[in-house]
Amino acid sequence: MAAASRHDAEGVGRLHKRHYYTVSGIHAGVAVEFLEHAAEEQAHVDRLARRIVQLGGEPDFNPETLTARSHAEYDDSLDLIEMVKEDLVAERIAIASYTEIVDWLGDGDVTTRCVFEDLPTQEEEHADDLKSLLERLPGALNSQD
Repeated sequence: MAAASRHDAEGVGRLHKRHYYTVSGIHAGVAVEFLEHAAEEQAHVDRLARRIVQLGGEPDFNPETLTARSHAEYDDSLDLIEMVKEDLVAERIAIASYTEIVDWLGDGDVTTRCVFEDLPTQEEEHADDLKSLLERLPGALNSQD
């Protein structure tokens, strides 16, 4: 569970924030989407961190080991289309991670399972938003993998 908290908080959240500041001039609409996603990811982090504390643990927010702990890769591309693609991949990884954790928890810890069950829905919304952005960006359809 702590690994998922770190991934969501530091991986996807930072990614959205970096992309917000990178594109906020020319592509203000896309920047707003990145900022909204970053705020929602931070809310996920807070929920997970609270649950870790409730279970007697200590959330690990050490940025020095972020890359090694993250499920998603960090890419510092300045290309808008690549940023959106990168975020879409990170959202899909988060969805898979949360779903796997829910399955692993089963009925062993219903409260924690409930915390994790809510997260993929919002991640799916983020992924849909990003996919829609890709469809609207000029040149994105030609560069999709």
